[in-house]
Amino acid sequence: MEKIKFADPDTGECLEFYVLEQTRINNRDYLLVTVDEDGDSDAFVLKDLSEDTEKEAVYEIVEEEAELEAIAKVFSEMLEDVDIEL
Repeated sequence: MEKIKFADPDTGECLEFYVLEQTRINNRDYLLVTVDEDGDSDAFVLKDLSEDTEKEAVYEIVEEEAELEAIAKVFSEMLEDVDIEL
């Protein structure tokens, strides 16, 4: 499982996540990530806000309910053995 690191722009703290799955919808990349590699854990959907020409990706947690439900449904279909609860 791929591990990615993010720098929190507000605190400078380094955050690490494990990527469970990724997809591209409407020209935007989305990641389903978790803080624990194994077992039950909270998961987050991250959306890439950067443009294709930028060197580094800029991700934010998807919080808008309709978007989160739609993307979670896609990830749920991709990961048949994973239960996603909102």
